[in-house]
Amino acid sequence: MSSYFTDLAQQYIDGEWRPGTGSWDIIDFNPYDGEKLASITIATADEVDDAYRAAERAQKKWGATNAYARRAVFEKALAVIDEREAEIAEVIIAELGGTRLKAAFEMHLVREFLRESIQLALRPEGKIIPSPVDGKENRLYRVPVGVVGVISPFNFPFLLSVKSVAPALALGNAVVLKPHQNTPIAGGSLVAKIFEDAGLPGGLLNVVITDIAEIGDAFIEHPVPKVISFTGSDKVGRHVATVCAANFKRSVLELGGNSALVVLEDADIDYAVDAAVFSRYVHQGQVCMAANRVLVDRSIEAEFTEKFVAKVRTLKTGDPSDPLTVIGPVINSSQADALSSVVEQAIAEGGTALLHGSTTDNLVEPSVLTGVPADSDLLRQEIFGPVVFLVPFDGEEEAVRIANDTPYGLSGAVHTADIERGVNFAKQIDTGMFHVNDGTVHDEPLVPFGGEKHSGIGRLNGETTVDAFTTTKWISVQHGRSRFPF
Repeated sequence: MSSYFTDLAQQYIDGEWRPGTGSWDIIDFNPYDGEKLASITIATADEVDDAYRAAERAQKKWGATNAYARRAVFEKALAVIDEREAEIAEVIIAELGGTRLKAAFEMHLVREFLRESIQLALRPEGKIIPSPVDGKENRLYRVPVGVVGVISPFNFPFLLSVKSVAPALALGNAVVLKPHQNTPIAGGSLVAKIFEDAGLPGGLLNVVITDIAEIGDAFIEHPVPKVISFTGSDKVGRHVATVCAANFKRSVLELGGNSALVVLEDADIDYAVDAAVFSRYVHQGQVCMAANRVLVDRSIEAEFTEKFVAKVRTLKTGDPSDPLTVIGPVINSSQADALSSVVEQAIAEGGTALLHGSTTDNLVEPSVLTGVPADSDLLRQEIFGPVVFLVPFDGEEEAVRIANDTPYGLSGAVHTADIERGVNFAKQIDTGMFHVNDGTVHDEPLVPFGGEKHSGIGRLNGETTVDAFTTTKWISVQHGRSRFPF
């Protein structure tokens, strides 16, 4: 077991590692074998206040620091990750049940976002705006918001913490990070340790490991943070947005999805099968962009289905530390039970299980379902695990209607031999992202990432990150003399 689970099982506040003072502990378990990885005494609302106040104090100097000097921290953070790649991979495998392939994929993306943060420090630009008043100069400055609160999820905790933390810091802000209770190390204290060792001054990044049962809404209600960046379910996201609005804060919300991967009749079927299997089963399907639904033109349904089920059968379920494993454990027993209930409900509603995976503890084997009634709620909700619905359609118009028939609008994909046909199809789908002849699971540092409908508010990555974590300040200069009416 990595020493990180013993060394980092603490809060990180104002540049110091310290135990929480709550009355109970968060127990960090390995979801594959149930091994206890760490016991962390939770932070109280007082410690959340300590973290935010430390961030507020540290931010003033950091925000005034030359942007070129800030970049050095991120360059060193990249070197730290390279030096400790094997240890970090073990944390991802042990704490969230990620396979070795998934761990490598997550670290690759973390590096890409850190590289972008190096450039992001220099991205904010000011403007001079014309004025109708003689002698007046209007200057627009891009300035840090001050302090950003980040709440990260359990599925890609290392990436989705760094994805907000690094840009916010690069743009001159301080950060308080609250990781998910199931991934306090990968999503929290590991990130703090990397930046500490990279030379980030104390107080600029604080990590509080806690639970709403202890602190309530203290993390998002606190008066110091001006922006809350939340990644998680739409149910919790709605609450975060409501509390933020009531307290005059901005929220950036990356929420759930119910993506459709659509296979038109002229698609390369073998390629579409590969894309669909990856899009559904990467990290056990615990991905907001995962293809919950695979829509197939009825004229090719039989061939596609046969090949799809055959490929899914080859996916090995088991120990995530085994390099051959594709499907590791889901995050906890409640998630495993919920997935079993989905399959049972689909069959009870008249669906057919072309592949009915068994569940052993947190290991949920893949299931492939078809024939679920068109009015079933199962086709409209997010399914966070290795369960997929195959849905036939007759023609593009029906495919568009089915793809849009969900309260979510995050990602999606279409496969066709005609690229422009695919682009035209993509334009009709109410999502923040859509991909032609590819999978549904993508994230890139420069491209705006986010969803429509219940899938979120706002965007991250590239210029949209600058919008998220800075604010515009107007300073006018009167070079002559203004005339006043009295």
